[in-house]
Amino acid sequence: MVIVAVLLLPGLGLLLCAMTCLEDRMFGGAGPARHARRRPLRLLPGSGDSHRAARAGREPGTRREAA
Repeated sequence: MVIVAVLLLPGLGLLLCAMTCLEDRMFGGAGPARHARRRPLRLLPGSGDSHRAARAGREPGTRREAA
């Protein structure tokens, strides 16, 4: 009987550790969003497309053709 208890002890320890890790993942608080940006947002109207076009050296509102 003691032999069975000694053989089961490591298995029960691993099960306890696995269940603790699983519960921490399931019920833990949400961390910071992965897609969160560190730079500030541009809130000026029209700053997105015109800025990219100016950097590419073309007119705003025109698209570049695929090769």
